[in-house]
Amino acid sequence: MDRSDALVLLREFTKNESLVKHGLAVEAAMRHYALSGGHDEDRWGLVGLLHDFDYERWPDAPDHTRKGAEILRERGLDEELVGAILSHAEWNTDEYPRDSPLRRTLFAVDELCGFLTAAALVRPERLQGLRPKSVKKKLKTKSFAASVSRDDIRNGAELIGLELDDHINNCVAAMSAIAGDLGLES
Repeated sequence: MDRSDALVLLREFTKNESLVKHGLAVEAAMRHYALSGGHDEDRWGLVGLLHDFDYERWPDAPDHTRKGAEILRERGLDEELVGAILSHAEWNTDEYPRDSPLRRTLFAVDELCGFLTAAALVRPERLQGLRPKSVKKKLKTKSFAASVSRDDIRNGAELIGLELDDHINNCVAAMSAIAGDLGLES
């Protein structure tokens, strides 16, 4: 499966444009970390792009990820990538632990990208100039983007061995590179 196949699959299962944009944001962050870590940028990007492709159809655990994994296998996606996608959901970590850079990074960027999108949407400048200090202030406001797990964001940074500020900066930079596609240009 290549990126164009993955985009077709994402759009086949996901009609909500915000969810499509989330896939694009996570893809950008995954590509950023793949490049900086010497990993295969295209493979890591596919994992980011497809990690939630089944969420709109099957939002509840454990169907979310498991139903999608069946489809991904049928469509020929490499088992390493399917396993990484399964690992981002807590209910799968016994069978698919976060035991590789790919799996740890997907977990680390998923919630943060969602939170950064929410933070950017309430700023006139969107992603431009978004700094860790501002993001961390919003993280303390429990009512802001309330469905985003603050623990997952903190644990994700720790899991990939980064200070939260550095992780935020990396994800903002990755998302800024595709800000137009995300509807987050200033």
